[in-house]
Amino acid sequence: MGEPFVVGISWRTAPVAVRERLAVRDDEIGPVLTRLIADPAIGEAMLVSTCNRVEIYGVARGDADAAAAAARAILLADRATPADAEVAAALYAHAGPGAVGHVFRVASALDSLVLGEAQILGQLKTAYQGAVGRGAAGPILGRCLERAFGVAKRTRTETAIARGSSNVSSVAVELAARVFGDLAGRAVLVVGAGKMSALAARHLRRAGVAELVVTNRSPERAAALAAELDAVARPWDELPSLLAAADVVISSTGARQPILTRAVMHKVARARRYRPLVVVDIAVPRDAEPSITDAEGIYLFDIDDLEKVVAANLAERAKAATDAARIVDGEAAAFEQWRRSQAVVPTIRALRQRFTLVAEQEVQRTLDALARREHTPAQRDQAIRRLGQLLVNKLLHAPQMVLKETPPAQIAARIEAMCAMFELELAAVADEPELAAEPPVDADAPPRVTEESA
Repeated sequence: MGEPFVVGISWRTAPVAVRERLAVRDDEIGPVLTRLIADPAIGEAMLVSTCNRVEIYGVARGDADAAAAAARAILLADRATPADAEVAAALYAHAGPGAVGHVFRVASALDSLVLGEAQILGQLKTAYQGAVGRGAAGPILGRCLERAFGVAKRTRTETAIARGSSNVSSVAVELAARVFGDLAGRAVLVVGAGKMSALAARHLRRAGVAELVVTNRSPERAAALAAELDAVARPWDELPSLLAAADVVISSTGARQPILTRAVMHKVARARRYRPLVVVDIAVPRDAEPSITDAEGIYLFDIDDLEKVVAANLAERAKAATDAARIVDGEAAAFEQWRRSQAVVPTIRALRQRFTLVAEQEVQRTLDALARREHTPAQRDQAIRRLGQLLVNKLLHAPQMVLKETPPAQIAARIEAMCAMFELELAAVADEPELAAEPPVDADAPPRVTEESA
C-alpha cells in the first residue's frame, strides 16, 4: 500500500508575501490535481489552499518513496521552482505516520493560527470533496480524511480546545448572552458601519436575535450595511429612541469624542424603565463614557474587556491542547496500524482461497466415496476422521517443508514467526519428542473407505 505524504507551507513557516506565491485559486485546483495524479510516483492527491496554508496531501503510488513524491508534488503544482529560495526555505514535508499526524492536527485546529478555530475543518472537507470529484482521492486518502474528521469531532467534544470565543466580534455575543441568558427575540442596534460592527452583528444574527437596526451618520453607508446584514437602516438623528428600543448596542463609529455619554444613557435608562441594556463598545477611541454604568440596568463592555475574554479563552484552549494532542497521537498510531495491515490483505485472501479450494476438493471426494455404497455409522465416522487428518496433512505440507529446508541461521526466527501465527507455545513444542516421519501425502488420492472397513 502506498505511503501518505504532506508537503506545503503555512503561517508557521512563512509570511503572507511568501504564502501568496503558492496560493491556488479555486478554478486552478482541478488542473493541479490532474497533473499530480498523472505522475508515476503519486497515486492520490488533495490540495488545500487557504489564507494561512497551502498544502498537498497525497499517497505515493505503490512502493514509490513518499518523500520523493512530496518533492515532485510541489513542482507539479507549478507554484515554485527549485530556484525560489524563500519558498524552499519555508516548505515542510512529512511522510508516513508523520504525514497522518499532521493531517489530524490540522483538522483538529491544533496547527491553526487561532487554536481550536472551526473554519479549517470546513475547508478540509471542501478540499476533500473536490479531490473526490476529480478522481484524485483513493482509499488511503479517503480513510485518512474520514478519520481526520472523526478526530476533530473527538477533540472538540472531549476537550476544551474549541470552547469560548476566540475573536472580539464573537466575544461580544458571548458577553451579551451572559446578561440575557438567551439572545433569541432580542433587539440589536448597530451604531456605525465599520467592519468590526458588521462582524459582531453577523454573530448576533446567528445567535437568533429578532431585530437588527443600523444607524450611521452617513445614510448611504447605513443602508449598505443594513442590506448586507438583512437589517433595517434608520436615521442618525433617531439615535436616542433607537437606544431606548434596543436590548444590545454594538458601537464602532470612529468618532473623536464619546457619543454614548453619561447624560444620554441616563435618559435612555429611564425611558427603558431600567430594563437591562448591553452596550458593546468596540471603537478606538471609545464611543461610550465609562460612567454610563452609573445608570441602573446599563452593562458596558469595551475593547479591553473583550480582548481580556479572548485571551482567557485562548489560554484555556492552550491548556486543552495537550489533551487534544494526545487524542491525535493515539488516532494517528491506530491509522498507521490499519494502513500497514492492508499490506497483508492480498496474502490473507490468497491463503483463504487456497485453503477453501483444498477443503472443498477433499470434502467432495469423501462425499463421492461415501455415496458409492452403503456404510454403517461407524464407517462414516471413520471416513470423516480420515478426511480431517488428510486436510491437516495437506495444508501443513508446504509450511513443514519450508521449515525443514530453512538455513540454520534463519531457523530460530522462522520458528518464532510460525509459533506466533498459529499461537503455539515454544516451550511446549521444544519438550515434545521428535516427530516420526510422516508418510508421503498423495494429493490426488481420495479418502480411504476400504472393503475391510465395509
